[in-house]
Amino acid sequence: MGIVELAEQAQREVQSIEVADALEQAEAGSLVFVDVRDIREMEKSGTIDGALHAPRGMIEFWFDPQSPYFREVYGQADKTYVLFCNADWRSALSAKSLQDMDIANIAQLKGGLPAWREAGGAVAEKASKPG
Repeated sequence: MGIVELAEQAQREVQSIEVADALEQAEAGSLVFVDVRDIREMEKSGTIDGALHAPRGMIEFWFDPQSPYFREVYGQADKTYVLFCNADWRSALSAKSLQDMDIANIAQLKGGLPAWREAGGAVAEKASKPG
């Protein structure tokens, strides 16, 4: 199985949030946006305003409370972490991996950052630094 098939399978198995719903829920404060892209991509194109950054290569380590790299900011059970990238592949793969680790409050943003911009969502130059 190649990366396309893996990403498509992950998209079928994880919760996806439409941008319109994410914009509405974000106002209620129930979502935490997490940019899984490479830092160079964020520097080039910005990110969702208020988003945290958890690069694809570290996301499992930062979300797992048993990991020596765990970041407390990713342990809030009362929030839904909405992962995003430039499309859906990396965010779906990341969400699937976390879901497989029994982390339930995970979703991915359908259409990623481009869909967010198109819908008029606020964009910032940099992500917030995780604690």
